[in-house]
Amino acid sequence: MTAGESWAQGPGGGSVVRRILLGSQLRRLRESRGVTREAAGYSIRASESKISRMELGRVSFKARDVEDLLTLYGVADETEREALLALVKEANIAGWWQRYGDVLPGWFQTYVGLEAAASLIRIYEVQFVHGLLQTESYAHAVVMRGTPNAARADADRRVALRLERQKVLVSERAPHLHAVLDEAALRRPYGDRAVMQGQLRHLIEISEMPNVTLQVMPFSFGGHSGESGAFTMLRFPESDLSDIVYLEQLTSALYIDKGEEVQQYEKAMKRLQEDSPDPAESRDILRGLLQLT
Repeated sequence: MTAGESWAQGPGGGSVVRRILLGSQLRRLRESRGVTREAAGYSIRASESKISRMELGRVSFKARDVEDLLTLYGVADETEREALLALVKEANIAGWWQRYGDVLPGWFQTYVGLEAAASLIRIYEVQFVHGLLQTESYAHAVVMRGTPNAARADADRRVALRLERQKVLVSERAPHLHAVLDEAALRRPYGDRAVMQGQLRHLIEISEMPNVTLQVMPFSFGGHSGESGAFTMLRFPESDLSDIVYLEQLTSALYIDKGEEVQQYEKAMKRLQEDSPDPAESRDILRGLLQLT
């Protein structure tokens, strides 16, 4: 895939990925020319930290700044320059999720953008059912438990955002979702009995989708490789972009892309998938839990 090609569907669907790709390409160009961040910042009337944020894809880009950096880095070929400047336009497209900026933390906006552009999403959850798999009633119960003092309108907006995110699973280029849910996430009640029954039925139904693989890690297995807690792994169709591990915290999130660290989570995820009952057996576990609810 070339720099100017777009993969994700919909306005802003791949803007976050484009920003990260552009930043990484600018970093490689700078390092290959032996230019310091301080010198690069000076050339565009900015600080060294601004260059760092640009190279990490954490800020928007101005075409003029990118043009000046390309000149500094000795990129004279018009085709190469045009491809990178095309990325600037794509990286600055507003994502649909920005409509929910009033209830969406800035650190989570990055994740939503990455989730929307991923080709493979792998998750392990222990506290509750993952947001991509929640019913509306269950999602509302989770939101109210997490933000008990939120106004009803804000809670409804948070739930609407979650339901909007779920549309990626039925989009034209839907990713493959491989979810491992700890039995604790399925037994911990959110909402009343009807809400939990509806959620379990939904999981049974959605597990039959061709692009969804759902496994349950049962209590009976004992200790397992997910001992460090919930995590998400995102893979993208762009070969230039490495897998990203997402760890959500109470007031922020951690994005891990260093190869050796990602590899540790890769091993943990593989063990979880190998040690959990297969999808058919996991559906039987869900049916059993439904009868007990």
